[in-house]
Parts: sequence; C-alpha cells; structure tokens
Amino acid sequence: MTTSEKYEALIARLGELDSLLVAYSGGVDSTLLAFCAHAVLGDRCKAVMASSEVYPAGETDAARDLAAQLGLDLLEIDTEELSNPSFTSNPTDRCYHCKSELFSLLKGVAESKGLANVADGSNADDRSDHRPGARAAAECGVVSPLQEVGMTKQDIRDLARELGLPNWDKPSMACLASRLPYGEQITPGALARISNAEVALRDLGLRQFRVRAHGDVARLEVDGSELDAAWDKRGSITEALKGAGFVWASLDLEGYRTGSLNAALADEQHEGRN
Repeated sequence: MTTSEKYEALIARLGELDSLLVAYSGGVDSTLLAFCAHAVLGDRCKAVMASSEVYPAGETDAARDLAAQLGLDLLEIDTEELSNPSFTSNPTDRCYHCKSELFSLLKGVAESKGLANVADGSNADDRSDHRPGARAAAECGVVSPLQEVGMTKQDIRDLARELGLPNWDKPSMACLASRLPYGEQITPGALARISNAEVALRDLGLRQFRVRAHGDVARLEVDGSELDAAWDKRGSITEALKGAGFVWASLDLEGYRTGSLNAALADEQHEGRN
C-alpha cells in the first residue's frame, strides 16, 4: 500500500471507532493520530497527555502548545511510575509496568467522558521492537490504528509533512528511564541528571541523540549525521555533561541507535529494541 492508501485506510478505521481517547505525547506519531481522529470524530475525540518525572524536560510544555495550535481537545493526567517498585527496579519489562498504569488511567478517563475506545500511536515498525508495553496495551484493550493500517515511521513523517503538522521532523523521543541500563535503580535524581544533560546538549545544537547513563559515566550517542559536529564541540559537550552531574563524558563511536542498551541482554531476552 502507498502512504496515501494507508491514510485513506486510517481515516476509514477511525470512523469505525465512534468515539476515541488518544494517548498523546507531542511526538509525531501520536500527533498525527490525534489530528486525524479529531478531524474524523470532532467532539467525540479527546487527547490525553501524561506528566511525570520520566518525561524529558520541556516536552510537556511543547506538546501542550502544539495541541492548542492544532485545536486538539487536550486533557492532562499525572502518572506515578516512581512509586511502583516493579518499575523503579528497572527490569527488562519496565515498559510493561509503566504502560499498565498509563492505559488503566486512560481507560478510566475514557469511561468518565463517555468515550468508547482508547488508542495509542504505535506504528508498524514497532512490531519488531522490544515493546513490553504492547502487552499492557493488549490487556487494556487499547487499539493502535496507525499500526493496524500498516503505517511505518516514514509513512507517518511523510503524511505529517503533507498535512502541515509542524512537528513532522521532530526527533524521536523516549522516556528518560530508557537511558539507564536494565537493573540500575530508577530514581528522581538519576532522571534529573539525564534530563539536565540532554537539555544542555540540545542548547548546543544537537538534535537526535541520547545520554545513556552508566553510573558516573555519560555515554553520548549522536546521530551519524551529527557525529563530526559533536566531536568539534567535545569541549562544550564535556562541560555540559559534567555540569549536569556526571564525572566522565564519552562519545559513542557507533552513534545513536534505538535500544542500544538491549545489547547487554542475553540472547534469549532479545525481543527487539527499546
């Protein structure tokens, strides 16, 4: 199917849902889904954004502003991942415990608003990823319209650009807990250090990157297209990482890639990428 055909299938699928609550983060996937659902369902569609310490600093404000710009009916909730030992112990199914709480809360919001369905922005590429959260979605009856019609990440970006969504080329983001190796305790202090480091690096002009925290060592993964620039800025980058609280700063020569921390898992635990 072409991107246009997938778009037509998406619009048809959304029309079948009658009413919908969209899990919205301000990323391109959930933005496209919320935008299209709002266009199809009107007042029978609402978007919900969750806030907590696990989300990158500044993302919540940006997502809120974007929702207002697009005319989305946005609700906000708080999540309490850091009060759940099954999450903070950082097991390999960490995302399952996070998403279980989120989707349970969203189901409650949907019921209170009289909305029949809850949807997330998972896409077709996510099927090959290490996504324990998909199990939580299935258990809670969450639908994934983008994935159902076969939309890949590239389809979504192309369509978002065609529809004039301002975040069509926004770098992919993930919760801050994904920067910590499995088994390393997730604490407010660890998340704040990572968040502060990434804010400082974004201020230096880096776009697609991750600060992976290995104790006092910050391992910086930068997209291949930005590696040369990062090397030229290594003095400023080192200062920024140490200023955020790391003792040592390193630049990963392989560059940015999703799920790099999964490389430490045993082969039988490799279900994809984070």
